[in-house]
Amino acid sequence: MTLDANSIIERRAAITGVGQSDVGRRLGRDPLELTLDACLAAIDHAGLTVADIDGLSTYPGPMATPAGFSGAGAYDVIDAMRLRVGWYHSGLETSGQLGSVVDACLAVASGLANHVLCFRSVYEGTAQGQAGRSSVMPGSGGDGGGFKASGFMQWNLPFSAPSAAIWIAMFAQRHFHEYGTTREQMAQIALNARKNAALNPKGIYRDPMTMDDYLAARMIATPFGLFDCDAPCDGATAVIVSRIERAQDLRNPPLRVEAVGTALHGRPSWDQFEDLSAMPNRDAGKQLWTRTEFKPADVQMLQAYDGFTWLTMSWIEALGLCGVGESGPFIEGGDRIARDGELPLNTHGGQLSAGRLHGYGFLHEAAMQMWRQAGERQIPKEVQVGAVAAGGGNTCGCLLLVRD
Repeated sequence: MTLDANSIIERRAAITGVGQSDVGRRLGRDPLELTLDACLAAIDHAGLTVADIDGLSTYPGPMATPAGFSGAGAYDVIDAMRLRVGWYHSGLETSGQLGSVVDACLAVASGLANHVLCFRSVYEGTAQGQAGRSSVMPGSGGDGGGFKASGFMQWNLPFSAPSAAIWIAMFAQRHFHEYGTTREQMAQIALNARKNAALNPKGIYRDPMTMDDYLAARMIATPFGLFDCDAPCDGATAVIVSRIERAQDLRNPPLRVEAVGTALHGRPSWDQFEDLSAMPNRDAGKQLWTRTEFKPADVQMLQAYDGFTWLTMSWIEALGLCGVGESGPFIEGGDRIARDGELPLNTHGGQLSAGRLHGYGFLHEAAMQMWRQAGERQIPKEVQVGAVAAGGGNTCGCLLLVRD
């Protein structure tokens, strides 16, 4: 199929700079301060000034519940930085955490802005205090009994299922049943992440982890054990999306957004999907390949969401990097997904070991690798084509980046 390049409007956008604040389990710092650290770092990294920023996009916007899930909203940053924007966006219901970046691509492509500052910040670690993850879960009892469930939570909480660890475990367990997937195979996502985080100075967990360590950890929700779950933290990440004409003379070679995937064809549900061995990312993944002449075999690096280990496996299948049901054998042994392997995966340590920074952490790492600025964890081969994917359940989005 021959595509009309002019109709793929995301190709008019490029990633030109990235920035990240300090990252830690419990930094105890003001979340807006962390957000501004990341934003200013990204602007400087691109070779721009604050005055050059004429657009802003963020996910999910200001949210008080769950605690720490959002460190700042659009208005907070526009006001703090005294930005004059021609376009801005903030919202929760979108195609994953990368939906805000996709929106920025569309904004610069349409001429509403030249340089859009995109950011995502969290302070879930500090918000938890010493009480652990349950302290920020809806209906967990930490609210003194004043919480009233709405939306899908009103159906989950009576069954003591407030956490995505429980909902997504159903998908993983069904995949195990349908295709013979094993915990030893799934472990490679966690073991690979830990190896890579050891080379990331901002990584949360950097100590070595063995298969025995993984299998001996306590169960959370079968088949997920402790090391199948991401690590809540504090931190902020920012990305600059520029109109391609304005990206040529900046500090870093532009990373052109070749194609995006944002489709959702099934039910927008975490637990009522018609096939519990797959997730809505299958729709976003398929759509991406309809918008480019590149093929899955051209992908030289994947940075894919790992809120839980199985989500990464699901993305590998959704993007056509292996056959449906074949992600277990595809990652078995870990060699294929190692930094020096056929498909380097989550080279910063992902959310499992480097901290739960959502999709922005993966996009930040993809850009650093493609610019060869990743330090000790740099992929040996040069990456010209990289894929970034984020989200699970009904919030899924992906991008294909090309360094021309």
